[in-house]
Amino acid sequence: MRRPLAILLSALCAASCMDFGATEPEPIYDDSLGLFITCEGNFMYGNASLSYYNIEERKVENRVFRRANGADLGDVAQSMTIHDGRGYVVVNNSGIVFIIDPDTFVITGTIEGLTSPRYIHFVDDGKAYISDLYDPRITVYDPRTGSIVGHIETGDHPSTEQMVQWGDYVFTNCWSYDNSILVIDTRTDTVVDRIEVGIQPTSMVVDRNGKLWTITDGGFPTSPYGCEAPSLYRIDPATRRIERRFTFFEGDSPSELAIDGEGGRIYFINKDIWAMDVTAENLPAKPIVQNTGTIYYGLAVDPLSGDIYVADAIDYQQPGVVYRYSSEGVEIDSFEVGITPGAFCFKRP
Repeated sequence: MRRPLAILLSALCAASCMDFGATEPEPIYDDSLGLFITCEGNFMYGNASLSYYNIEERKVENRVFRRANGADLGDVAQSMTIHDGRGYVVVNNSGIVFIIDPDTFVITGTIEGLTSPRYIHFVDDGKAYISDLYDPRITVYDPRTGSIVGHIETGDHPSTEQMVQWGDYVFTNCWSYDNSILVIDTRTDTVVDRIEVGIQPTSMVVDRNGKLWTITDGGFPTSPYGCEAPSLYRIDPATRRIERRFTFFEGDSPSELAIDGEGGRIYFINKDIWAMDVTAENLPAKPIVQNTGTIYYGLAVDPLSGDIYVADAIDYQQPGVVYRYSSEGVEIDSFEVGITPGAFCFKRP
């Protein structure tokens, strides 16, 4: 929904739970091959931020959203997606998606009226889905008109997270107190099936063979939903059957499933950083990056270079750090970002 800048800034300030005051916007421009890092900030503090890393020059610019727009991003920056030359920054607890120019970081629009948005997935140039943590519906958005055009009811599954597409179907994981992956027919915008996996699937990818992968965290000991050992699943999206289940040890905390650009190697966090070929018959025995006492919180793999980016939340209070490694786990660079870096979005010129 496109609006005049003054109105957008008013919406932005209202979305932040803690008002730090508007400042004069600062002209910024970077059209390089780069990487956005969404930094969650602290829940209910309204101190989320957006960082931008110039991959070729190894240069980072922090708080680019505030600097470009003169006001803060809001409360809990969850994720970001770039589509058709626009950046969509999902701010979870503020219930808003900001649309920005990826080169200038200036707001060009907003998507409002959301409860607790998590991710946005573009089905095609005329339709996007927005998942939600506390709303038993997925929002259907038309980027051509900038308006919400409908909802997909998810029934007994009020929490939807990441989304991946296989043909005409979108798969979304239900993480919060759930054990399901829902199947959505994009031609009718309806849930047509459910795949049962382990407790709390956290993330998903599709590999080069068209197989769907998800990783579960297994819940926690005092959870009313139960607790079990985490697992990694390989699923055939055509038959919607589980082909293989790889079980972790009790006490493991796998998360942040990622995949390389060729779709042949998956990565995940389990204290350390692990890599695994999609044809492997067993979980890897040795990590590709050894943890040295930090809190690995986010993970991404550059689809062009294969470089691995790992977000370190440190203590969730001070600015975090992002480490860049080669595909073989050799450190290339590191740089400071905002508080609680959690998600990445690659930008291609």
